[in-house]
Amino acid sequence: MKILLSTILFSFLTSGCTKQAPMISEPGTNQATIPLNTTGNFTYLALGDSYTIGESVKQAESFPYQLQGLLKAQNITVANPKIIAVTGWTTDELQAAIKRENLNGTFSFVTLLIGVNNQYRGYPLSTYKKEFSELLQTAIAYAGGNKSRVFVVSIPDWAATPFGKNSGKNSQTIALEIDSFNKANQEITLAAGVSYTNITPASRNASTNLALVADDGLHPSAKMYAEWASALSKQVSPVLK
Repeated sequence: MKILLSTILFSFLTSGCTKQAPMISEPGTNQATIPLNTTGNFTYLALGDSYTIGESVKQAESFPYQLQGLLKAQNITVANPKIIAVTGWTTDELQAAIKRENLNGTFSFVTLLIGVNNQYRGYPLSTYKKEFSELLQTAIAYAGGNKSRVFVVSIPDWAATPFGKNSGKNSQTIALEIDSFNKANQEITLAAGVSYTNITPASRNASTNLALVADDGLHPSAKMYAEWASALSKQVSPVLK
């Protein structure tokens, strides 16, 4: 049953993506590495997994692109996000991809959202803490060493989704594990002096509001991503102005 559930989850996670052609070759996974639009005044690097590429929604509905739009409405021009993210990625897989990408230069700001697949696969929390800490330092480096230009987003609770409810796993156990991972990433983030945006409580509203869930029954809808983008814009815009 565990193998079957894993197969189903990754089937959901890897379906429905129509993002631009990827630059990183990862067979059997859904990914997006979107080139920069150098016409913008600010540049943006988004690091993560399916929640960053916007699995099962249009590219423009993903939270990085909605964040770009909200900032534009405030007369803050941001180039198209440079996205390094693949559905199903864990922290170590994101680290490996960043190394392969071999990015040059720095970015005006960076977002980091990673960890749900560590929790789903049952990886040790201790490993997550180590690798998340390393990823956070990588994000800071890509922000030119400016901690105020890095924005960490908490892990949403997939147990609140229809898929989570029908996964055969205990929703309360999933929620507690998500909370443990978020406690870790929040402590690490705040200790480093970096901004932390907690979207997890709002993600649990999906339990009673299906408008917050994409058609695959697992990932956030454009509406939920809009909430994330709104929360982030309140943190990002004062730094860029």
